Amino acid sequence: MTARPNIATTATPSTTPKATAIVALDVPNADSALMIVSALGDLCRFYKVGSELFTGAGPAVVRALADHGCQVFLDLKFHDIPNTIRGAACSAARIGAQILTVHATGGRAMMEAAMEGARKGAAQAGQGGECEVFAVTVLTSLDADRISEAWGRPGVNVQDEVLRLAELARRAGVTGIVCGGAEAPAVRVEYGNTLKLLIPGVRLKGSATNDQLRVVTPGEAVGAGASYVIVGRTVTAAPAVRDAMRSVLAELG
Repeated sequence: MTARPNIATTATPSTTPKATAIVALDVPNADSALMIVSALGDLCRFYKVGSELFTGAGPAVVRALADHGCQVFLDLKFHDIPNTIRGAACSAARIGAQILTVHATGGRAMMEAAMEGARKGAAQAGQGGECEVFAVTVLTSLDADRISEAWGRPGVNVQDEVLRLAELARRAGVTGIVCGGAEAPAVRVEYGNTLKLLIPGVRLKGSATNDQLRVVTPGEAVGAGASYVIVGRTVTAAPAVRDAMRSVLAELG
């Protein structure tokens, strides 16, 4: 790997923010999504809208969540030419997304365009807020063997790839990166608080991992320096969703 500047001097326990829990609405329609929102009530005010829900319900579901007083993480993992992503990020921010994602492998110019679009869209929304852009490094459904197969490079080291893409994201000036909890401590040591960390694949102890291969508990995610943690089926598929959410919040501190 090429040498990177170590700027971890800003990382101290006193400056590490408490992580915010975001619940993934991985359901096919708005009615199902709003049932989860209603069930959780004041226990969660930040939700993830991903490809399944957005494809089924469209931009209206983002506005519906905003009408319920919720913030939205629009997790569509944009990956296209810079001009297209600039427009997509602008549209995402304009309809009310507080966070959006792009693939770091789309390159520096694409990530810079996403930041430009997000700023423009937030300004057009006229609500005085901002839309943060997070670059996805390595999906938590992948391990070293699967990355090696997909990228045609034997012997891939997951942590090295995350750090390589984190450096590209830092240079592009995005808000932060999406990475697994296992790699997050190394990113925090390398970059301090320069990059916010959004950690998916968060599960309560004893919960099924499903299709996620690199998972951590909420407490482990906080210990790794997460700014945001994404919880999905560990809460939404629990027999008592409010009890599961309370358990998540207790671990977040």
